[in-house]
Amino acid sequence: MATLAPAPPSLRHARLAVFGMFLLSGMALGTWTARIPALKESLGLTDGLLSLALLGIAAGAITGMQVVGRLVDTYGSDRIMIPMGIAQGIVLVIPAFAPNLVTLALALFLFGAVHGTLDVAMNANAVTVERAYGRPIMSGFHAVFSLGGFAGSAIGGLFAHFAVGPAVTFAAAGAVILAISLLSAHWTMRDPREAHRPQTTAQRTRKLPQGALFLGILAFCCLVGEGASADWSSVYLRDNLGSSAGFAAAAYAAFSIMMTAGRVAGDRLAARFGPVTLVRCCGGLAAAGLAVNLLIGAPVAGVIGFGLFGAGLSCIIPQVFSAAGHRDPAQSGRALAVVASLGYTGLLTGPVLIGGLAELVTLPRALLLPALLALLVALAAPAVRPRTHEATTAVREEAQPNCP
Repeated sequence: MATLAPAPPSLRHARLAVFGMFLLSGMALGTWTARIPALKESLGLTDGLLSLALLGIAAGAITGMQVVGRLVDTYGSDRIMIPMGIAQGIVLVIPAFAPNLVTLALALFLFGAVHGTLDVAMNANAVTVERAYGRPIMSGFHAVFSLGGFAGSAIGGLFAHFAVGPAVTFAAAGAVILAISLLSAHWTMRDPREAHRPQTTAQRTRKLPQGALFLGILAFCCLVGEGASADWSSVYLRDNLGSSAGFAAAAYAAFSIMMTAGRVAGDRLAARFGPVTLVRCCGGLAAAGLAVNLLIGAPVAGVIGFGLFGAGLSCIIPQVFSAAGHRDPAQSGRALAVVASLGYTGLLTGPVLIGGLAELVTLPRALLLPALLALLVALAAPAVRPRTHEATTAVREEAQPNCP
């Protein structure tokens, strides 16, 4: 007996599915981060040993990003994204049962590999949905990732407050992640059918879409600043400006809040002003906000400056990812993998770069580096210019049959 093919998901549902994947990705990371102190204490790890274990996440994420690009281009982002979303809920639980440093590092490598693979796949599917919409919607997805991080941190903090162990915490969060993944599976938009065909040898050896590597460098520049803000903003206010510990923490809080707010508004701004103007203005705002803060050298200026820095950086990464994914729909996975890998490298190396420079020229001067990199991004804004109208229209028509 013939079976009826399921109706394709609506654009609205497809968008909600991608929202769900970004939400659960941020939630997994936020929940894990909140329970690091408990795992550190239970295994009796020193700060140095813990840092070695945490390298597992970085190594796993970069490894996953290197592999997933071709998989996305061959089989479609939807076929990679949903299994990785489900896997994210499972691998979150594993570190809680690690009996020693080595097994913890291996568990975190697995966690990082799934997280990095999901990151590229969900951004590729976001590009597919954005292409069908025919207008900017990428920034909203990245805003939801930030909200997921806040939600995960809140879940972890709540369980920690009631002295509930990491295993129960991760299992509870993992169950929520699994539920979101399964719900998203029913609504996920499929890539254009060409993406599901096995690639030929010529396609596998074809060069990356033009400009993908440069877009990755821009992502690196932005995430150097994000990593530096996370690790050094509070230290700068406390040690260099003499603020209290509580007020010093407000610097990164301002950065995070303004980054999330900027991403919530980013799609409207991109639609109104265009991605090039938006990236140029945001890069200039980030550079000016951080530089003026460093020149004034007062605690209040520090909080405001890092807030402006977060607002400036907020809209750049979504536009960079969107530009990379739209360069060549048949190779969006590879392009996004390059951008994500270089961006993640910037996030990891940013704090180290600032720390090394601080030893040589003092921390306030070292923090001028992220400001200069933001200015470089502003000057390089034409790199995110969309394709020609004719090419964009053709691509949109290719994606549209997957939607009602």
